[in-house]
Order: sequence, then C-alpha cells, then structure tokens
Amino acid sequence: MNICVLEHPRVRSKERFNDIANTPLWSCLMGGYAASGLRSAGHDVVLMDTTVTGWDFEKTEQEILKLSPDMLCVNAVYFWENTGLVFDLLANLKKDGFYGHITLFGFFPTLAYAAILENIASVDSVVVGECENTIIELADSLSKHKNLDSIAGLCLRTEHGITISKQRIPEQNIDKFYFPERTNTDDQTVSILASRGCYNHCAFCLVPSFYNDGPLWRGRSPENIYQEISALADKGCKDFYFVDPNFIGPGKKGKERINKLMELIRPLNITFGMETRPNDLDPNILESLVSSGFKTLLLGIESGSTSVLGNLNKGASINSSENAIRICRDAGIEPEVGFLMFVPDSTLEDLEHNFEFLQKNNLLDRLERTANLLSHRQLVLMGTSGYRMFKKQGRLIKAGVLGFEGEVSYQDSRVKWVSDIMIHACLFVLENMEQPNSPIYWRLCENEGERNIELVKANDYLVKLFKRLLTDAAKTSLLPTVLELKQVIEKELLNTINIISFASP
Repeated sequence: MNICVLEHPRVRSKERFNDIANTPLWSCLMGGYAASGLRSAGHDVVLMDTTVTGWDFEKTEQEILKLSPDMLCVNAVYFWENTGLVFDLLANLKKDGFYGHITLFGFFPTLAYAAILENIASVDSVVVGECENTIIELADSLSKHKNLDSIAGLCLRTEHGITISKQRIPEQNIDKFYFPERTNTDDQTVSILASRGCYNHCAFCLVPSFYNDGPLWRGRSPENIYQEISALADKGCKDFYFVDPNFIGPGKKGKERINKLMELIRPLNITFGMETRPNDLDPNILESLVSSGFKTLLLGIESGSTSVLGNLNKGASINSSENAIRICRDAGIEPEVGFLMFVPDSTLEDLEHNFEFLQKNNLLDRLERTANLLSHRQLVLMGTSGYRMFKKQGRLIKAGVLGFEGEVSYQDSRVKWVSDIMIHACLFVLENMEQPNSPIYWRLCENEGERNIELVKANDYLVKLFKRLLTDAAKTSLLPTVLELKQVIEKELLNTINIISFASP
C-alpha cells in the first residue's frame, strides 16, 4: 500500500507565538515513528516533512496530488488561529480529486476526535492515542479491504454516529517501536525520545489525557536508546535534546536507568539537554548527567505559590523546586524554568509569592527569561483535567478552532488586569528581540563577556513594572483601563530602550 505520512506546514500565531507549545515537544517525532512503523509492516511510505522542505499549503497539496497515495496520515498539530489551514488543505485535496483514506493522529486529533469527525467531512478517521500500532492495523485493513470498525484506538464516522470500538492500551515495551525515520539530521541539535508519558497528572497538561486519561510513564531501555544515539553519532550528530515530557522517570528505578544510559553514552562525547520535574533531581544524578555531556535543562516548576501548586495538582513543593535550582547551579547547569505566572484562580497574594520566588532564586536577571516568566499563563486546552473542571464550574467558554481552547473567567478581576497588561508588555519586548535592527535583538544576549545596556534596561523595566502593577492592583479598586495603560507602557518602553520600530503581536 502506498502511504504518505505528512508533517504539515506550521504558521506562526500573531497573538500566541510565545505560549509554551500546546503539544509536548516530542510531537515533532510522531511522524517519523508512524513512518518507520508502517514501513516495517511492508508498506511503501513517503515521509513528507514540510517543516524541513519549507513548503506552504499550496505546494504541499500539489505534491500530495502528484504522489497520489492510497492513505494520507497527517500528524495534525494545533497551531492556534491558523489550525484551520490544515482542514482547508484536506478539503482542497478531496475537491481536487484525492480519493485516498485520510487519517489524523497526534495530540490534537486524539483530544478533539469527536469535534473533528463531526465537523470536518474530509477526514475519514482519527487515530486516538499512541499511533504506531493503530495506524499499522488501519493500513493493513485498508490494503486487504477489511472492515475498520474493530480496530482498537481508531475513531470513525459511521451510520451510528462517531464511534470507536475500544481504547487501545498503550504499548508497555516501547523498545518494540522502530527508531523514527528522519528527514533531516543536519540540524545542530537532534531530537530524541527516551520515554513516553509522565507519572503525574498536572491539570494543565495534555500528556496524561493522551495516554488513556491517566498517569503513565514508560521508558525505553538504556541499550535501545544507546543504539539510536550511537547510529546518529556515527552520522556526525553530536548534540541531542531528549524531548520526553519527563526524562528521568519515577523513583529509584528511574535514576538507575538513567545512570546506566549515562554509562553507555559517555564514550560518545556528545552533548544533550532534557526536561524533567524538580523532585527527580539530586546531586548524584546530576553528577552522572554532567559527566556524560548534559548542558541544558527545562525544569517544570510552574509556581512559587503553594496553593497554586495544589490546584494544578503539580505534585511538587516549593522546597523541591528551590533545591533543584540550587543543585543544578552547583553542578554548573543554569536551568530554564517552566512557570505559570497567571492561572484563572490566582489571587494577588499568589502573584506576590510567584514574584518573590523568582527574585529569591535569581531568575529575573536575563531579559528573554524575565519576559517569559512574567507573562506565561495557564493554557486551558481540550482533554486536560483543567478544561473539564472549568467547564463543570460553568466558567469555560469554548474558543479557538473546534473549541480546542478554553477561555476561563478569572476569580479576581485585578489578577486579570495585571495579566493583560504584563503579557502585552512582555510580548512587546519579545517581538522586538526578534528584530535585527532593535537594540535588544536576541543575538546581543549571546555576548556573555559584556552585558548590553539596553537589555539590562529592558529587563529592569519589566521587573519594576510587575511590582508597580501589583501595588496598584492591591491599593485601589478603580484601575486604569487596560487599553489606556497598554499605550502608556508602549511609550515608556520606546523611551526606555530606544526601540526604533514596533510590530504589535
């Protein structure tokens, strides 16, 4: 059977460009895993990765029609207001004579499968959850003209409505999966996946819902991971990023597994980064990691408020977060931090705790990091426990393509006021950091030998602005309008850092 696995074009959001990716980073490997699994099952497969070729949607349609596959498998990624372009592509394909079976897989389709099949006529099926085994069964059944109704994990549109025969149980031994196909290994940093899932169930996270709506972490064996890294290193790849939602994994066994992996990869002389939870780190595991090339880290801390951490079901304490930051720095690693400054149930006191935590731990001293930490807010997305909770409370308004996003009313209007203004100011700065003619262009941050004065001034402005907004919100109920204050802040920033031009996000 001739199959095309598509990584469709992405279009940057004008308003949400700085929000943390709505799907975990490892979704960038889903297409490769689907392609390798299908090829191993004997099918003829083309992995069409437009993120590498740079094709737009029109060119992508032309290439698919030229290829004319029997099945088109799309790793459908949600990219905010532009997501509808994917569905336009599929509709145009059908209109222009494409007769193959179209199936979607990935985080977005899994969590919105009913809405997709109810509203998007060009989609024939949706793979729900982990894709490899389901998509192979789908291809085998189509090639043999067998009924699709009994395939576990496959959702279909039938005369009885939107149906799925049964949920597919995620594969316990993920060493069984073939290494993902890759269309490009020339990037300086190569993504790799050492585990799947997470053992926690945070209210804002899509990962637990993707895996049958519950905590589920599974790690590849150290030997299996080593084989893939070693083969890539032989091709000249020397820097890697483990895109696991939780690299180390739970408890003593998780650390033992990582120590074994470090022993194996140490002789390869590679470098790598990872993401993990603060409670998974200790000095011994950090020593093992650093001695094997560890250099970059994203640490999921989320809040400096105990009450917010509880509401988010984070399962980690402020003490564990501070300890993780300290021991990372002792090991020579400066962590980047995942943080939600604003959540719908925040109080002004929560914002104060967050701000104090960031200052106490010296996390507001670099402009790009400061602008991110002072502006990130909780994303309420379909399938998460937070989405269901706010919907049950009657506080959620469906928004975005197919209602995948949830707009939630804030408990405290003053917190919403601070968030609206602070997010605008931070996006103003981040937009200008991307402009080569700007005095705060991001490449200026790379010169560690000397601190650019404009970067310092912009950083100090954002820190002082946050303090000022908190003070104003706490002392008066008659606050300036958001629009009025946004205009004032733009002028202040223009004067503070001499920005030549401004492209509003």
